[in-house]
Amino acid sequence: MAEPLPKADGYRGIWYYNQPSNDEYVYKYSGGLGTYCAKHIPLAVYAEAAHKTFFCYGGTRTDRNSLLEMVACYDHDSHTVPRPTILVDKGTDDAHDNPVLSLDPDGHVWVFASAHGTSRPAYIYRSTEPYAVDAFELVSDKNYSYPQPWHIPGHGFLFLHTLYHGGRFLHCSTSPDGRTWTEPRRLAAVAQGHYQISWRHGSKVGTAFNYHPPETGLNWRTNLYYMESDDFAATWRSPQGEPVPLPITDKHNPALVHDYEADGLLVYMKDLKFDPHGHPIILYVTSRGYESGPENAPRTWTTARWTGSAWDIQGSVTSDNNYDTGCLHIEPDGAWRLIGPTETGPQPYNPGGEVALWTSADQGHSWDKVRQLTAGSPYNHTYCRPPVNAHPGFAAFWADGHGREPSPSRLYFCDREAPCGGSRPTCPPTARSQRRSTSHRGTEGTEKRSWRVEAPAPESSRRFQYLREGNPTPGIPSRRYWNLREGA
Repeated sequence: MAEPLPKADGYRGIWYYNQPSNDEYVYKYSGGLGTYCAKHIPLAVYAEAAHKTFFCYGGTRTDRNSLLEMVACYDHDSHTVPRPTILVDKGTDDAHDNPVLSLDPDGHVWVFASAHGTSRPAYIYRSTEPYAVDAFELVSDKNYSYPQPWHIPGHGFLFLHTLYHGGRFLHCSTSPDGRTWTEPRRLAAVAQGHYQISWRHGSKVGTAFNYHPPETGLNWRTNLYYMESDDFAATWRSPQGEPVPLPITDKHNPALVHDYEADGLLVYMKDLKFDPHGHPIILYVTSRGYESGPENAPRTWTTARWTGSAWDIQGSVTSDNNYDTGCLHIEPDGAWRLIGPTETGPQPYNPGGEVALWTSADQGHSWDKVRQLTAGSPYNHTYCRPPVNAHPGFAAFWADGHGREPSPSRLYFCDREAPCGGSRPTCPPTARSQRRSTSHRGTEGTEKRSWRVEAPAPESSRRFQYLREGNPTPGIPSRRYWNLREGA
C-alpha cells in the first residue's frame, strides 16, 4: 500500500509568464495560471457515487515559485475540501506542466501530469483507494504534452495528447486499464502543428483544433477543425459522417469548419460541449493578432454549433485578451451558460479580468449578462474551467493573479447559478443567498463585513473552509463565489 503523500498548508496557484513583450503589458500572457491551459482537459470530474467533485491544479511552494502537481476534492455533503495533496514537484515554474484528471468506473482518481515539450517527463498517477486523494501510485513516466484523457465506458482510456516531433502534432493512444497503452497514433500534422480541445458525449469523443501556418510562426494559430470518433478512436469522421483520413496533413480537409486564415483572424480554442442531441458546440476566441493591447480588438467569443446539417457560427461577447478563457454549459432544456472573465479587470489587456455569467436562449445568437461575479479585484481572474458531469454546486473553478508581475494566486469556484461573492464586504444577501448559506450551515448578517460558510467535520481532520466575502457594487446584484482559504 502506498504511503500517504504530503499535504500543502493552503490552496496556492502557480504564477507564470510566457514571452516578454517589451511593452506596457510586459508579457504575451501571464498571471495566476493554476487552472491553465484550455488544452489541458479535464481538470475536474464530479463523481455522483461519492457526491464529490475531484479537481487538480498547478500549485506552488511557499519558499519559491516551483510547480507542484496538486489534487483535491470538494465534498458536496459537508461543503469542505481537504488540504490538497502534493503529487510531485515538477522542478519548473512552467504552467504547461499542469495536471489533468480522470476517474475510472471503480472510482480511482487518475492524474496525468503534463510536460511542456520534450525537456521533462510527464507522469500518470492512480489513487490507491477509490474516491480518495491521499495516496497515489506512479503508473507511467512517458513524455506527452497537452493531455486530454477520456474514460469510455466498456472500453477504457482514450488519451488525446500532443507530441513535439518536428512540430506540435496531435496524437491518440488507448488503454483498457491505464497501464498498457497502444503506441501513439498521429491524428493531425499540418504545417507546424495544432492546439486542440475535446469533450466526451457517451461513447463519442470530439476534438476541435486550429493550426499553425508554416511561415508565420507559432504565435499565429488559425482555422477551425472538428472531428469525432465513437469507436474508441478506431476511425474519425466529420459530424456529417464523412471519414477523415489520418493523419491530416493538408489544411484543406474534411474536418475543416471554417477557413479563418482567409479572414485574416487568429483562433484561440476555449471549450467544447455537446447539445442534448449529441451535436458539438465549439467555443473559441477570434482576434486580429497575438499581441496584447487594443490594436488587435475585437476579441470575440465565438461559437460554432453543428445543427445536424451545417455549422452555425455566432459571436457577440467580447473581452480584451486572446487568452481570456471560460467554459460553456449546455443545459438539458437547451439553454446555454457561459462563465468567463469577459469584463475588464485591474490589469486591462492582460489575460483574464472580472468574471461574469452569460446566458443564451437562442443557441448563441444573442447573449444576456445575467450577473457579474467578481468586481473590485486586486488581480485578474482567469481560466474558468468546467468539471465533467458538473454538479450544480461546483460549475467552474479558476485562479487569480497579477497580469504583469509575480503575485500570489488564489483558487475560486462558483455554483451553477453563480450567485457569487467577492473579495470585500458585501451588501445584504438576497433570499436565495440566505437559503444557500443555511444549507451550508453558515450564518450571514447584514452588518457583517465578512463571514465564513462552515461545515461540520471530524475534529481529527484538518479541513479548509469557504470564506464568503463581497462588496456592494452599483449595478451588480448580491454576489457569491467561494475562495479556497485555510480553515482552523
